[in-house]
Amino acid sequence: MSEPLLRFDEVAKAKLLEMREAGRFQGSGLRVAVEEEGASFLYQIQVVDEDTQTEADEVVRCEGIAFFVDPASEPRLRGAELQYVDELSGGGFKFDNPNRPRLLENPLAARVQQVLDREINPGVAAHGGRVSLVNVEGDRIFVRFGGGCQGCGMVDTTLRDGVIGTLQRSVPEVSEVLDATDHEAGDNPYY
Repeated sequence: MSEPLLRFDEVAKAKLLEMREAGRFQGSGLRVAVEEEGASFLYQIQVVDEDTQTEADEVVRCEGIAFFVDPASEPRLRGAELQYVDELSGGGFKFDNPNRPRLLENPLAARVQQVLDREINPGVAAHGGRVSLVNVEGDRIFVRFGGGCQGCGMVDTTLRDGVIGTLQRSVPEVSEVLDATDHEAGDNPYY
C-alpha cells in the first residue's frame, strides 16, 4: 500500500475542525503547492473555491475540508504531515516533510545544509534572520540571506566572519561562498 499523500497531526485536525465549524470553509477548500528553491521547499496554502478543483488535482480531506494538490507538488508532498504549532510568535500550520529537495542529493550540499541548520542559522535567528543554501557549483556555494539579514548593514561581516568561516572550517572542500541575496529588496533589516 502506498504512503498517503498528506497526514494531519491531532492538533492540526482540531484546528481545522474549529475553523470549519466557524464557517471558514463554506464552499471552499485549500490549495497546497510546494516548490523547490535550492535546498528548501516553499509551501503555499491558499483558500480557494471548491469548483477550482481540476481533474489532475489529487484531493485529500480532513475534518470535511478538501485539500487540492497539483501534480507537480504531489511528489514533493507525499508522506508529509501537516501540523499546527503554537509558538511565542503565534500559532500556525507547518509541514513535517520526509522528502528532500533535489539539491540535497549532492553530498556537498547536504553537508553544507547540516552546518547551516546546526551552527549558522541558530545564531542569525537571534536577529530574525536566516541563511538558505540556493545552489552548489563544483566547490562553490551560493547562499541567500533572509528575514532580518536581508538588507542589513552588517551582512558583509556576517558573511565573511560567520558564514564563510564556519562553512570552510566545517566543510573544508568549500572553496568559495557567494551571496546571492538581493539586499535592496529587504524591508525589515536588523540594526
